[in-house]
Amino acid sequence: MEQPIKVLLVDDHEMVRIGLAAVLGTEDGIEVVGEANNGAEGIRLAQEYKPDIVLMDLVMEGMDGIETTRKLLQLYPDCKVIVLTSYLDDAKIYPVLEAGAFSYLLKTSRASEIAQAIRAAAKGQPILESQVASKIMNRFRQPKEEQAPHHDLTEREMEVLRLIARGKSNQEVADELFIGIKTVKFHVTNILAKLGVDDRTQAAIYAYKQGLAE
Repeated sequence: MEQPIKVLLVDDHEMVRIGLAAVLGTEDGIEVVGEANNGAEGIRLAQEYKPDIVLMDLVMEGMDGIETTRKLLQLYPDCKVIVLTSYLDDAKIYPVLEAGAFSYLLKTSRASEIAQAIRAAAKGQPILESQVASKIMNRFRQPKEEQAPHHDLTEREMEVLRLIARGKSNQEVADELFIGIKTVKFHVTNILAKLGVDDRTQAAIYAYKQGLAE
């Protein structure tokens, strides 16, 4: 007998978790092994249960779904993250896909579609909400324009850059964004690389020149 697909739910809305757990509990071959109400708890439960699939909300207090996805996949690269969200804006879609999300669904999806996405992900087959797929295809169809380097920064990296421009230390950034110091250092390294600058001072100067900081 095949082992069930172990699924972890990460969503800060209790009723969403309850509904998902109830629905998925009726599906053959799928087992909900844990429920987390924020990103930090999601990381902790992933360490405990080693899920095959994580259903990930995007907008949560503290560590958002994008950062949680990135950190989770750094720890467990074989895990598949399925985004389950109400958001369809570019500022959410592209950063979480860049962070390593495997599939992207909307919370308006039917229970059967969510179960199908879980089974597909377990087999290595990504599923994208049709509107998300259309956005991605349209982006590739558009002619590439020269953009300033900061357009490659994720939403979280932009937050870190603005705080750097305000003269905040790594620890102060960590305290203000409720993230770990190692995570801040990771973001700073990415920011410097993407902006093509050598240090924090140059990054701050860039932010002011581009009108990204006050």
